[in-house]
Amino acid sequence: MTTPDDSQLVFNKDGVRLTVEDAVATVTLTNPAKRNAQSPALWRALTEAGRSLPGSVRIVVLRGEGKSFSAGLDRQAFTPEGFDGEPSFLDMARGSDADLDAVIAEYQEAFTWWRRSDLVSIAAVQGHAIGAGFQLALACDLRVVAEDVRFAMRETSLGLVPDLTGTHPLVSLVGYARALEICATGRFVHAEEAERIGLANIAVPTDELDAAVRDLSAALLAAPRDAVVETKALLQGATGRSYEDQRVAERAAQARRLRDLAGLGD
Repeated sequence: MTTPDDSQLVFNKDGVRLTVEDAVATVTLTNPAKRNAQSPALWRALTEAGRSLPGSVRIVVLRGEGKSFSAGLDRQAFTPEGFDGEPSFLDMARGSDADLDAVIAEYQEAFTWWRRSDLVSIAAVQGHAIGAGFQLALACDLRVVAEDVRFAMRETSLGLVPDLTGTHPLVSLVGYARALEICATGRFVHAEEAERIGLANIAVPTDELDAAVRDLSAALLAAPRDAVVETKALLQGATGRSYEDQRVAERAAQARRLRDLAGLGD
């Protein structure tokens, strides 16, 4: 996948490139030789990408270079030496509970900002999206997948649990029973099933992935920004509210929109 000639490069480091073109930012994983395997340095770069977005950005597209979106955590993390300049996961396990909790919380920050209410994030997913790669796709609001996509949550098979914020969106999308089955078996979920069970919004032939993401981005940009922001916030809070509380939230949000449209906003 190429970067548009008229886009602005914000940064390019540690396997992550951030570019901005008008209201659309693109975050690209840039290590196709390793199938965009993830590391703590990459997670810090993803966190920085979220903090570096200009205020004009409304859509963030996440994609991976090469044949795979992301094959998950780089297995070097499990070796005694780990990554250069980083504590190995084995060393981390020997630390205190508080220290280990703090490190995992820092890693999770790379996966949290994609659901900010002022943005709509789209994961463009092709090939492998395994473990941390699956969870990164789940971090986004929407997923457009190529016909060759293969999702899998392999953490349980390795004696671990998914801990990069993927469990909540997975259960929300497919329900508890199917989420448990997907995680506990570690099996592949292909494009047709992903679309059918709600993991994917759209499944397209691989050579149409870029065009499908562009079309979806354009459709999202067609609505006024404030209306989309308010609607996203309403939907995000719906599962935590009762029916009556959601009615109240809808009325309050609509009152704000009407006042703004009438020029009576704060």
